Amino acid sequence: AVLAGATLASAAAQAATWSDSFLGYRYGTGFREPSNTKEVRKHVLQFGHASGYAYGQNFLNLDLLQSDKNDPSSGADTGATEFYLTYRHQLHLGKLLDKDLSFGPVKEVALTAGFDLNTKNTAFAPRKRLVVAGPTLKFNLPAGFLDLSLLAGKEWNHCGLGSPACPDAEIGFDPQLILSVSWGIPFQAASLPMKFQGFLNYNTAKGRDYANVKTEAETLMRTSLMVD
Repeated sequence: AVLAGATLASAAAQAATWSDSFLGYRYGTGFREPSNTKEVRKHVLQFGHASGYAYGQNFLNLDLLQSDKNDPSSGADTGATEFYLTYRHQLHLGKLLDKDLSFGPVKEVALTAGFDLNTKNTAFAPRKRLVVAGPTLKFNLPAGFLDLSLLAGKEWNHCGLGSPACPDAEIGFDPQLILSVSWGIPFQAASLPMKFQGFLNYNTAKGRDYANVKTEAETLMRTSLMVD
């Protein structure tokens, strides 16, 4: 995951007309894991990269998550380590076709595609592989951005617990739909420059899991208030 992230970031930067990379750190005490009744403390180190070129833009994020002993690594009493990589590419169709595709509040139509990869050294040993693709509407704002995407997704994963918890170690879930909203809105608070940014993903159910149990819809939101 680290190698893939570094390679993609390097390739994106070479063709970029603009780019922004950052490091972040988060800490939380109320994380939960499947089939684990204990609350888990986690340290999360984040690397993010965004860049644009003549016909589109790239986004990459790599999280390194370190759990405490309530989420143990396989065969040990130390906390588990997880890597989670997300990559998305937008191809701006108006720029590619040299045509004005704006309508109403929408300034551009894009095609978004990408993937998620993860690995974690627990007994469960997840190895998520998710590919996504679909259209994106880019809204016309006075400043900042607002994107709305409807993506089709297909996930493959792994469960190392064995029977009866996971009769099937390897599984390909049913295709799902992902409604994704992302935004970055700058504003002023008195003389202080600020920005509210984040994303919201709503993922539909994806069939049955390793134990033949029906999956349910999932929601993930992360926001941040940036102060200059």
